Amino acid sequence: MSAPKSSNGRERAREVMAEAGVHPRAIEVFTHYYDVLVSGETGMISEDDIEPIRGLPRLADLETDPEAARDALAHTVVIKLNGGLGTSMGMDRAKSLLPVRPTGETFLDVIAQQVLALRRDYAVKLPLLFMNSFRTRDDTLVALDKHEGLATDGLPLDFLQNREPKLRSDDLTPVSWPQDPSLEWCPPGHGDLYTALEASGTLQRLIEAGYRYAFVSNADNLGARPDPRLAAWFAGLGAPFASESCRRTSSDRKGGHLAVRRSDGRLVLRESAQTRPEDAEAFADTERHQFFNSNNLWLDLRALAETLSAKQGVLGLPIIRNVKTVDPSDPDSPEVIQIETAMGAAIEVFDDAAAIEVDRDRFLPVKTTNDLLVLRSDVYELAEGAVVQLVRGREQAPFVDLDTLYKFVDGFDARFPHGSPSMVRCESLEVTGDWTFGADVTVVGRAVVGADGSPGTIPDGTVLGGSQ
Repeated sequence: MSAPKSSNGRERAREVMAEAGVHPRAIEVFTHYYDVLVSGETGMISEDDIEPIRGLPRLADLETDPEAARDALAHTVVIKLNGGLGTSMGMDRAKSLLPVRPTGETFLDVIAQQVLALRRDYAVKLPLLFMNSFRTRDDTLVALDKHEGLATDGLPLDFLQNREPKLRSDDLTPVSWPQDPSLEWCPPGHGDLYTALEASGTLQRLIEAGYRYAFVSNADNLGARPDPRLAAWFAGLGAPFASESCRRTSSDRKGGHLAVRRSDGRLVLRESAQTRPEDAEAFADTERHQFFNSNNLWLDLRALAETLSAKQGVLGLPIIRNVKTVDPSDPDSPEVIQIETAMGAAIEVFDDAAAIEVDRDRFLPVKTTNDLLVLRSDVYELAEGAVVQLVRGREQAPFVDLDTLYKFVDGFDARFPHGSPSMVRCESLEVTGDWTFGADVTVVGRAVVGADGSPGTIPDGTVLGGSQ
């Protein structure tokens, strides 16, 4: 079904972007996707049009020459996507500022330590750049100041993600919200990476400085260390684009998966929003579609620049139509559409794009306070080189399901004033009700804390195991 049409929505959106100083290239890219939205294009991928992937090369099987790894890293830059505010966890600033270890290190601290360690171990420059949003930039740069020598001479430490107007869902005109004009704007999704790299001039600066490859990942994925073995593999492969993929499990049934398009043999990324109802069962079949994109990507910067030039800056990624309210905290505020794209979907744009299977330890995102509780616990350790890994004897992290009272970081921290309990012997922890955890609490096996007696306190030194 086509989106509602507006006689002036398209031009008014272009005007407000120009007035706000948005780069002309970003305005043209937005205009392309605005037209796609109006056309009613859905981006649906039929099960009949794709084939499952039966196997991928594996990181675990790579045999890497140390000198090849060093040479690849010497021509690589690291880019971290850092535009998120953590609003789903009740935050209003960069999510990467959250402490993620019991000793207080934040996402940013761990990322900086990983890059500095690789520079030291391999004697390479390995520049680190953050793609910030207009709401995360200042706090991020201040927080990074304490890491001496992190910036690389002649290169910026960050570049800005573009912004675009939120569109009223009834007529596709830019929404007006005088109560907080900043809420009239949104980022265009992480598919904006390619436009932002080019429009900011960063892409050309990197190429002129002699860098050929980029490793890109989300700042909230601490498993995404720039692995020298993968750098050597990608450089030796000669591909323009590669995606790190993990095997899907039952918990990944709702997430997107990789497949091969029958018409041209290209790899494609299919998300749930691109799946027809009649294909839902096949989409969720983790035996049929075995691999998901971890959003850890490897790019050939020269190939990216050439492709952007040939396409006038518009890669043509599938559109994501994100329906929200203009004020996410006010469900009665006007409904808006945010036009977004996903950077992983670029796998279908490049000839000879590739994928490689990596272990689950390279996919360690923190999307909820459930994830945060485990990452702050003794289940994980910060090993040499700031590698975040499960402690010896653990093959997987425990399952955690906290009451919605713990959903936002403020409420979560208030209920764990002494930090995460010991969970190294925990299989699962389920908490219902309002409980404040004391010091030196230990969780063993499968623990269930029920609502009876809530609100209350779990006393210091308690060992949780079984129903409480």
